[in-house]
Amino acid sequence: MVSQETPQVEQQGGATGTAFSLWRVPGYLETMAAIAAAFGAWSLLLPLLPLAVLDNGGSAGLAGATTGIFMAATVLTQIVTPRLLRSFGYRPVMAGAAFMLGVPALGHLLGMEPWLVLLFCALRGVGFGALTVAESALIAELVPLRYLGKATGMMGVFIGLSQMLFLPAGLAIESAWGFSTAYILAAAMGLFAAIMCIRLPRVRPESKADRAAAREHTDGPPRVAMWKLVLVPALSVTTLSMSYGLVSSFLPASVREIDPVTGAVLGGIMLSLVGGAAMVFRYAAGEFADRTGRPGVLTIPAQILGFAGMGLMAATVAFGWSVWWLVLAAVAFGGAFGVIQNEALLSMFNRLPRENVSEASAVWNIFYDSGTGLGSVVLAALVPLWGYAGAYGAGAFIIIGGVAITGLDLYLGAHRVTEYGNIKTRLKRLRKV
Repeated sequence: MVSQETPQVEQQGGATGTAFSLWRVPGYLETMAAIAAAFGAWSLLLPLLPLAVLDNGGSAGLAGATTGIFMAATVLTQIVTPRLLRSFGYRPVMAGAAFMLGVPALGHLLGMEPWLVLLFCALRGVGFGALTVAESALIAELVPLRYLGKATGMMGVFIGLSQMLFLPAGLAIESAWGFSTAYILAAAMGLFAAIMCIRLPRVRPESKADRAAAREHTDGPPRVAMWKLVLVPALSVTTLSMSYGLVSSFLPASVREIDPVTGAVLGGIMLSLVGGAAMVFRYAAGEFADRTGRPGVLTIPAQILGFAGMGLMAATVAFGWSVWWLVLAAVAFGGAFGVIQNEALLSMFNRLPRENVSEASAVWNIFYDSGTGLGSVVLAALVPLWGYAGAYGAGAFIIIGGVAITGLDLYLGAHRVTEYGNIKTRLKRLRKV
């Protein structure tokens, strides 16, 4: 539920007799444009800043810290973003976040001193954290529930295309015109995203006071604690994002082990395959969820596919099989990761009340980003001990752990006795009396 200043956007395409189009939902097109520009600004500088630090004589530790401090600021901001959205609404929060993600890139023009680099990376991380939470929650507010799967799947398409375009574009721009041009372009893209956010409808989630007042006038049972509802979908994201953190860091290097001549180029192509497969499968999962009305059905099949992908990567590297097996593994893992992203987000939206979409989005993003960071650190630490094959194998077994958790949740959900208003339990108690 949203506040009274919200336009009646939830009724668009409900029962008009005409074919529903996402692009007719007020604010949806502007949201997609802002998402594409913001993720483009982020992708543009992701591989460039570590390179800029090294080219200016900085240490490898400082180069790695540019990403580390960015992600730390991102996760910390995601924790408080639902409160910001309730206090100020989506439009000002998203516009400010897009501005913070893009414009501080100009600060890198001042130099590569450690404190300067880390300061502006942290500022950009703040913007990225608020934007990633707000975008998913806003789509859940704008789009009718029966079309939410397609809407979130299309968001994944815009994010995926933006990353596939601007991750290599940043390196090409630096090679042709230097780092400064890339910084200026990233700032301009952030500004464009902020302008798109200003054009959004005025939407504000319910405040805590409004929720408390509504509950006072409701005779229904108390609500279940939020963590009980979102923990399993959140862990399903984390188990795959940990492997994604490992794959995105070491897949090119492991390909080069198999094919020293063209391995580096093939590794970059395979990373694009992971992203492309995730994008396509995420959209398809959204369409499936809309048709069936049952988000979460594809979670276990996707986890098994992800396990197979990581297991095939481990076996290919361990036994020196053809690099084409790695291509198949990359597509399998990327597709599984895309399905899990959409299924977990839709499951959270489905399990929580409508007014809690910002909290659901925050939890999803926190577990996604934390898993990626853990994978790039914890699983990466296994590479010197067990090699690439051992690290990929460990990632596969973590995914199997996620399958066990999801399966147990499904079993308990089918046999669980509700805490409130359960007639069967009441009759048993009366017989004992």
